[in-house]
Amino acid sequence: MLPSMPMGGGGKNSRLSALYQSLCSEDQQTLMAFAEFLKQRPSLEKESQPQPLQLPGNMQRPQQESVVAAIRRLSNAYPMLEKETLLHETSDLMSSHVLKGRAATEVIDDLEELFSTRYDAYRKQLEQD
Repeated sequence: MLPSMPMGGGGKNSRLSALYQSLCSEDQQTLMAFAEFLKQRPSLEKESQPQPLQLPGNMQRPQQESVVAAIRRLSNAYPMLEKETLLHETSDLMSSHVLKGRAATEVIDDLEELFSTRYDAYRKQLEQD
């Protein structure tokens, strides 16, 4: 028997029940697994709703700050940005400091510019959606 289904939909429930009953046991399990999958995924309605614009958090730069601390500060200030998209450029900047001896203040300036630029792109994308 088809597990309990919400009331309403009349003909839909009886049609679904009839289809379920006509399937072999293995196909019934497959149908149930697919139904569970559909139930757990985000609904299209939620995805189609416009995302609210998130504003950056506190970005106050301390007088003395390491590059690692700046990356942490900026990541916390811009939680709406996908970290994976920033990883390559952030790593390159970190490497220029650690491996090539570039001044921390210059690297932090570039990091702030990177995060700001990515935030502007994020904001424009939301405005288009």
